[in-house]
Amino acid sequence: MEGLVQCSANYIPLSPISFLERAALVYGDKVSMVYGTAKTSWRETHERCIKLASALVHLGISRGDTVAAFAPNVPALYELHFGVPMAGAVLSALNTKLDAIMLALLLEQLEAKVIFIHCDLVDVVLEALYIPRESKGKPPQLVLIAENDQISPSILKKTPAGTLEYNGLLATGQTDFETIRPENECDPISVNYTSGSTGIPKGAIYSHRAAYLNSLAAIFRSDMRQMPVFLWTVDMFRCNGWCFTWAVAALGGTNVFLGSDISAKLIFNAIGIHKVTHLCGAPNILNIIADAPANEQRALPIPSMVDIFVAGALPAPQVLMKVTDLGFNVSHGYGMTEALGPATIGPWEPRLQYSSKWDTQLAIIKRREGLHNIIMDGIDVKDPNTMKSIPCDGKTIGEVMFKGNTLMLGYLKNSKASQGAFRGGWYHTGDLAVRHPDGCIQMKDRAKDIVVSSGGEAISTLEVEAVLLSHPKVLEAAVVGRPRDDHHGEMPLAFVKLKKECGACTGEELINFCGNRLPKYMVPHSVVLGDLPVNSPGKIQKFLLRENVKAMGGLPL
Repeated sequence: MEGLVQCSANYIPLSPISFLERAALVYGDKVSMVYGTAKTSWRETHERCIKLASALVHLGISRGDTVAAFAPNVPALYELHFGVPMAGAVLSALNTKLDAIMLALLLEQLEAKVIFIHCDLVDVVLEALYIPRESKGKPPQLVLIAENDQISPSILKKTPAGTLEYNGLLATGQTDFETIRPENECDPISVNYTSGSTGIPKGAIYSHRAAYLNSLAAIFRSDMRQMPVFLWTVDMFRCNGWCFTWAVAALGGTNVFLGSDISAKLIFNAIGIHKVTHLCGAPNILNIIADAPANEQRALPIPSMVDIFVAGALPAPQVLMKVTDLGFNVSHGYGMTEALGPATIGPWEPRLQYSSKWDTQLAIIKRREGLHNIIMDGIDVKDPNTMKSIPCDGKTIGEVMFKGNTLMLGYLKNSKASQGAFRGGWYHTGDLAVRHPDGCIQMKDRAKDIVVSSGGEAISTLEVEAVLLSHPKVLEAAVVGRPRDDHHGEMPLAFVKLKKECGACTGEELINFCGNRLPKYMVPHSVVLGDLPVNSPGKIQKFLLRENVKAMGGLPL
């Protein structure tokens, strides 16, 4: 069209670092961070992030370099989410539950020039760095994050010469430093690793554009208003805290940090003292709240409700009901690292629809993964072979696929996996689901987790697990297939962890419980009682359970 002009006046690459710049102007004197008794304003946070960016450039960090962080949810890690991209660099906040071998592998892949380490985690990082590397480049610069700026002599003795302290590094920065903005909004801003629940973690590369848009999606999804109070119960190494690191800044909100310790008492105290409006996390957060002793619970700041958004695994219906009865507004979504975190949300409003008729059936409906958020262009359930959409009948199973602006750019140094994930112009999740007449998707299983019975029926392990979790004595449950032989399919085998306080329960009791609620072919053949292997976000590692089953051998006919 004649007359169109694209120039620096009407086009600026999108980046969430602009949220901090605006917060410093609009909400300058408002509290940005609370950690213990320490409080910081948005103006101070902006200044500290500028100095951090300046100091990084002075250390030799340049556009596109990677900076790693290995720290719990503390203010320094929050500042790194702005300071690192303001230096033109790429942040990778790493899972603090990693062992030294896996950490060494990821650091090698990242080629991080600088690593910020919380003092409580120094040992595992040093062990990782001492593992022989393939690359013979210069070792990374270490920067220690200390509580109250105090680093013990014993820690300093361990670290190599030249190790810096976080606030000491900031002191070398300049407040007049000019932020290095992305040349292209599709430039990388961060690398986030998958949980590795099916093997070695993969590094998903996020763009400035996707991070900006997904921050807005987080605001819409959680119904956030101006100046919210966000309690950090989701790890920032999980998809940059599901992009709430940047979203809270966009609204001039207050970040309340608990550090590495999260308990019901701390959560309820924070809600009471700081008037928390929002918190997020995996379903284990709901378990912590639901199982809180009465003496640790505090009245919520009614009439305002505290919004909890959970994702990462399916919450048990009974837990959803209990937390809602305590006065929380719980919403549930579905997503993954490659989608920058949660990408769907259930289209329901419990305060309006279900308040007078709350029951188990509605809790089960509430567990549905819902529809895509306002920023994600599309979600579909397709036949992966034909790429045609399945009917919305609540029965036909297909693979969940995404398309939109809030997906990763690809996997770091893994072009083959990137191309496979995006084949056919859609992102393939590997998750199987049905679609209901209202358009909502409901997860059935991972493609690799479906159990195929001797009669050819596809058994959703999630459905069997949901029944097991409804038993009052069951805390955790996972179902995998145990083969009969090459010609007679599989039988579901259940691994169950019982609640400590609920007394004894036998496998036979659980099998009978399932038998009264499931078709015969879906009832577990046997039950193994004990602890279940889980990764850091609380996901059960089924690939380890499958290895255990393989060692058991096939079932006799």
